[in-house]
Amino acid sequence: MTPTTSMTGMVAIVTGGSRGIGYAIAETLGHMGATVVIAATNAERLDHAVRELSRQGLACEGFVCDVADLNSVSKLGEHVRNRCGRVDVLVNNAGVGEKASLLHELDPMTWDKIFNTNVRGAYYMMRALVPLMMESGGGHVINISSLAGKNPLPRGAAYSASKWALNGLSYSAAEELRAHNIRVSVVCPGSVDTEFSPHSGKSPDEMLRPEDVAHVVAMLVTQRPQSFVSEVLIRPTRKS
Repeated sequence: MTPTTSMTGMVAIVTGGSRGIGYAIAETLGHMGATVVIAATNAERLDHAVRELSRQGLACEGFVCDVADLNSVSKLGEHVRNRCGRVDVLVNNAGVGEKASLLHELDPMTWDKIFNTNVRGAYYMMRALVPLMMESGGGHVINISSLAGKNPLPRGAAYSASKWALNGLSYSAAEELRAHNIRVSVVCPGSVDTEFSPHSGKSPDEMLRPEDVAHVVAMLVTQRPQSFVSEVLIRPTRKS
């Protein structure tokens, strides 16, 4: 990576890229000149997102992919290899949450869905695409976590635990991959005003916007080559 705001000629993969934080990240990287492949499970929303980004003149394509499914992720990896021949940035943004509940009342299937998407999904994506980064000479993996992965979250213990696990995965992978010129960073936002995480009683004015997270991703991928930021915590300026 060079210390520039231009990503011309680079390829970025963004999971959960059809709306919310993922869409904002894809849009930002596209405006920086990257060819962006956005992955999502809902084909209709994915097509809409690609159309909207294409209307802005951005180089973008979509790929239906369930990050919790190894076969689905493997197909995405093969597609990127065959069509793009490289990957420079991987943003693991896809995630699921839970309705507020006490841990002992949580359905085990919900637990599995949260961990399969939030943790296993990031592992699958890195498994599929990190080798291509190595062949390309380096790259950047950015895992979108949460402040819930740094602090207790009563009535959201499974989600919190999955983000703690994602953070640990990120720190350890960073040590494994730094010798290959691949930086691994984790971004931990506080409450973000999206469809994914409605916060009852909280004003949107007191929450982060998807563009705030995208701005941090842009900062990360344009760092000087001799260093990397391993973790960023993002909090809203206003607090009630």
